[in-house]
Amino acid sequence: MRTFKNLAELKSATGEKLGVSNWITVTQDQIDRFAEATDDFQWIHIDRERAAKSAFGTTIAHGYLTLALIPSMVRQVFSVDAVGARLNYGANRIRFPAPVPSESRLRTHLTLLATEDDRGGLRAIFEARVEREGASKLVCIAEIISLMLPESAA
Repeated sequence: MRTFKNLAELKSATGEKLGVSNWITVTQDQIDRFAEATDDFQWIHIDRERAAKSAFGTTIAHGYLTLALIPSMVRQVFSVDAVGARLNYGANRIRFPAPVPSESRLRTHLTLLATEDDRGGLRAIFEARVEREGASKLVCIAEIISLMLPESAA
């Protein structure tokens, strides 16, 4: 994990690849709980028998579940000392080029694309490139935006 002393030091890393997260496993239980939380019960996500007969051969994760897992992987890549709040601010481009079959292992490659001072803190745009172990195509490419506020402003 890369650790920055403060937001100014993070800002100086604009344009750099910050690192790669650890592998995480996307379980069927997570997929089922995400379906419940979002009321998205499409069969390809939750019907194991029907999905086994599909082109994927198994259930697949919701694209937005994959996107929702990025912040937890990002926290493995870097930290900034003296930050009181690290908030999801939004996203720019999001693509899901390939599916995430249940029980897949994913990790995120993170690059700091741009920063801007905001509310006494820093708004940062990151490119997250999510790969699936053993796959040739990425499963998600997203520009995610975080607002980081120093302890004094949070």
